[in-house]
Amino acid sequence: MIMSLSPRQADILSAAREHGRVTVDGLSCTFGVTLQTIRRDLTELCNSGLLERTHGGASLPSGITNIGYEDRRRLNADAKEAIATATAALIPPGASLFLNIGTTTEAVARALKDKPNLMVVTNNVNVAQILSAHPTAEVIMTGGRLRRADGGLVGDLAVQSIQAFKVDIAVIGASALDIDGDVLDFDPDEVRVAQAILGQARQSILVADQDKLSRVAPVKIVGVANLGRWVTDATPPEPLASLCTEAGTQVTVA
Repeated sequence: MIMSLSPRQADILSAAREHGRVTVDGLSCTFGVTLQTIRRDLTELCNSGLLERTHGGASLPSGITNIGYEDRRRLNADAKEAIATATAALIPPGASLFLNIGTTTEAVARALKDKPNLMVVTNNVNVAQILSAHPTAEVIMTGGRLRRADGGLVGDLAVQSIQAFKVDIAVIGASALDIDGDVLDFDPDEVRVAQAILGQARQSILVADQDKLSRVAPVKIVGVANLGRWVTDATPPEPLASLCTEAGTQVTVA
């Protein structure tokens, strides 16, 4: 049965889609209603499968399936742009790099518009389109099966294509990040491609905002301790920050 949303519940759902999660205190202030009223709204939205309860609020559902790509583009857009700008500053002119599937890696592609003489290998149709306007970048697309939902190329052919290269820097995004340091995604085929990308790069950069810590996904790409750098939008919480320090994974806060 489809839930009939009240105007306030529709606004709560829109806020969750924009920011990834909402809090009881924040919604109470925004709408000028009691905490109990907001908790009742969230309970109804969660019982209908539209949100998931978190400590002190609710978030978009996650677990075995990812949220829609357009919704992902809107999530934490300002943080993604800041991360992209900081990442672009780490990439020297003339570098060769991989960019994988993801809305944050698309933001990185946009931030590279003034970086000269790049060679970019990607399994992301959207990244290729963004960089097609770059005057000096050589853009190479992997083969693979097209995933129409997000413009990703996955599968054995994508992996084989990637293995023909050895690049300076791999820039990868992910759908979730566990507090114990596991970098996660939803599609095993996409994960195999991301692992191949990491295996064919001299340096690795994870681009992931802190909202990824509030999400879960079932397939491990890599441990953050095995990456060279993580560019994010806030200082990581403990024990993740200590794990990065101990492993030598540099954390850049945009």
